[in-house]
Amino acid sequence: MAAESNSPVYRRVLVKVSGEALAGEGGHGLDATVLQSVATELGAVVKLGVSLGVVIGGGNFFRGAAAALAQQDRINADYIGMLATVMNALALQQALVATDTPAYAQSALAIPSVIDPYGRARALEYLAQGRVVIFAAGTGNPLFTTDSAASLRAIEINADIVLKATKVDGVFSADPANHPDAERFDEISYEQVLTQRLRVMDATAVILCREHDLPIRVFDMTVPGGLKRIVCGANVGTLIHGDSGGANRRD
Repeated sequence: MAAESNSPVYRRVLVKVSGEALAGEGGHGLDATVLQSVATELGAVVKLGVSLGVVIGGGNFFRGAAAALAQQDRINADYIGMLATVMNALALQQALVATDTPAYAQSALAIPSVIDPYGRARALEYLAQGRVVIFAAGTGNPLFTTDSAASLRAIEINADIVLKATKVDGVFSADPANHPDAERFDEISYEQVLTQRLRVMDATAVILCREHDLPIRVFDMTVPGGLKRIVCGANVGTLIHGDSGGANRRD
């Protein structure tokens, strides 16, 4: 990774924002302050001239997998979850526009009176114009997570890296919430993530990135300026890539 500077080292990035991150301390729904903060962080990257795509989750409203455990039909539950991501995409679009950052939302589910349908050609056109393109409704198919959608859309828009925004500062050897002594990885390979079953992204998402040699960086979105620092070359969070030479850990 290049030395930290004020100039971007990536031409185009895909940011995966979880729905839970938009809920704030309330844990459910949309927190206006958090939404504004996320929009500000994304807008700062666009101002650097970086082309930016965003895949957004819906866990602040509904999670299909969790609902399925509560006797909901899994397919139906996943479609409800996709609709939740559409609500988040529309809210984020408005928050970005409010910060003078041009934004455009697309949905993999057809809801023509509410949001435009996903189309790669149009997405690429708007990205080239400097708009943030927000991808809603995952892949449009049940049984696939928004992590998989993030990897897929990143490949489709020719992104240089997937940036997964979380509430922790990287990938750990165990859940740091339950294991305070867990070690944080500075770098780790796709294979290590898969074989050690580290809960970073689902296996399909990691395999897609591995097959297309697309690096992933996991970072804490709640730290102001972190996204901009990553785009400018800072070693923030954990980098997941194809080098199998071993991972470095930081306590």
